[in-house]
Amino acid sequence: MHHRFRGSLYIAALVLSVGISSLCDVGWVSAEEEKTDISMSQPEALRARSDNKESDTAGASAAYLLGEAEGASAREESDQDPWEPFNETMFSFNRNVVDRFLLKPVAVVWDALLPDPVQRSVRNALDNIDVVRRLVNNLFQLKIDGAGRELARFTINSTLGIAGLFDVAKDGFGIQQSDEDTGQTLGVYGIGPGPYLILPFLPPMTVRDGIGLAADGAMNPLNYFIPMAATAGIYGTHAVNERSLNLDRFERIEETVVDLYSAVRNAYLQSRAAAIKE
Repeated sequence: MHHRFRGSLYIAALVLSVGISSLCDVGWVSAEEEKTDISMSQPEALRARSDNKESDTAGASAAYLLGEAEGASAREESDQDPWEPFNETMFSFNRNVVDRFLLKPVAVVWDALLPDPVQRSVRNALDNIDVVRRLVNNLFQLKIDGAGRELARFTINSTLGIAGLFDVAKDGFGIQQSDEDTGQTLGVYGIGPGPYLILPFLPPMTVRDGIGLAADGAMNPLNYFIPMAATAGIYGTHAVNERSLNLDRFERIEETVVDLYSAVRNAYLQSRAAAIKE
């Protein structure tokens, strides 16, 4: 999901460690250079100077490669996130206001009232209703196997699974979900992601995925059969339910990740790129 960015981080870290090691070696040798020349014979001294030059070259090469890696990473982040000041403000608002004072407190109460099996059933039912989005985008991406699995899952879960409350298709028949959305479909057809974007009350996205999110919402059957307020309530229930199921996970991430904004952005962009390549 996020192998490209992590790979670049690993390479940069490796180059950094090699560079520091080489520069430290050069520093120690330079400090002892005069004593070495006096105590050594002339051929030995010449060989020592040659070794010093090789260490200097290795250190300079490592420093150059590190600079190139850091510069490329900075340019890539700048290209992907040109609206970073705005996005960071919105990220802070969503995290420190919406989640802290609204979503998390409700999710804690929700978690206390409903046992995990009930919460998972709520998730299953909402996922079952969202079959149209997955089916249409599987067809647009010519993933016939995925479209067939979605039809089979909907039929089984809507009947044997009691209106989708239980994922009988997966647990009983081993039929896995084929989760595709319009943002992925646009990407498959060569449309670039555009800038990274964070808006109030919404998940992270790119401009392309924002357009896809609107199209996906239009494919939700509930929008055409129940009032808008009820639809909003269902979406809110889904958000609270997901937050409740991931209370401990979110807390661990917040405690261990230093730069949460960058971590969320990079994980999102990498996961989306990987999903499009599947």
